[in-house]
Amino acid sequence: MISPVFILSAPRSGSTLLQRVLATHPEIATVSESHLLLPFLYPLRRRGVYAEYDHKYTQRGFQSLIAEMRGGEAEYLAALRELALRLYGQAADPDARYFLDKAGALSLVVDELFAMFPDGKFIFLWRNPLSVVGSLMRTWRGGRWNLHEHEVYLFRGTPGLVDAYRSREPAVLGIRYEDLVDRPETVTARIFTYLDLAPGDANIEEFAGITLSGGLGDEPGMRAYGNISKAPLEKWKDTLANPLRKAWCRRYLEFLGRDRLAIMGYPLDELLLELSNLPFSSRFLASDLVRMPYAALFKLFEGRILRDKLDDLRNGRRIYLHH
Repeated sequence: MISPVFILSAPRSGSTLLQRVLATHPEIATVSESHLLLPFLYPLRRRGVYAEYDHKYTQRGFQSLIAEMRGGEAEYLAALRELALRLYGQAADPDARYFLDKAGALSLVVDELFAMFPDGKFIFLWRNPLSVVGSLMRTWRGGRWNLHEHEVYLFRGTPGLVDAYRSREPAVLGIRYEDLVDRPETVTARIFTYLDLAPGDANIEEFAGITLSGGLGDEPGMRAYGNISKAPLEKWKDTLANPLRKAWCRRYLEFLGRDRLAIMGYPLDELLLELSNLPFSSRFLASDLVRMPYAALFKLFEGRILRDKLDDLRNGRRIYLHH
């Protein structure tokens, strides 16, 4: 039977690059990002879903069902595990030993993943948080401020990953994006050894030829880089150099804290020093003065839901409450 291996990381941490590199091994199957498990795990939670149906009532009914099950929640997770393995197997070649799954949103359900797959393989991919923040803005807004769209991964997902990694070490594997692009052969050999696969069966130089079905993941990165490049390592410095962004990043690093950052492999004092040494830049400053307050209002009033409702009105569709 196929076995799952999960890449767990914040968005923009290089997970698509790592996924494509690992997929050069003939015993690893994958698609871009399946998001298979998220809708099955969120009925266990009262908050976090807003829909046309009332999720809170759905969650109460779901909990009533689980309460009557002899095995309770553990039995539900076991059944979900069987479903996931069956579907992963259907999406994999017959000779594959592993199905590799990844998505930034998996950082929000990592404890449930551990419960579902107690013997599973988990690769934690860390990246300099300043690089993550800079890449989030460059990739999806051309450098303009957009961190309000990703705060759940920055402020809940990343700390949750660190705590999960600490709770399961050494049964899980942690690697840094910077080491992956600097010493790809060494890092991938560690991963293949962790997976009990022969490193020599993969040709990581052929990763650019790996196409991922599904249309998710780092499509801009796949288009821009045909080889493993160190070029992205310094891009954050140009993106984050204005004083508003430096102040935000300083608070974010302090939120993550010295201990979490050390587990990830990034000394807090060094990151703060690099940030403070950035030369003054006014790039995006005027835009940030507008977009930062707008971001606060966007979060408060759930701008995406409002935007969808306005789109429905423009197209003559009835609008409904989201519960």
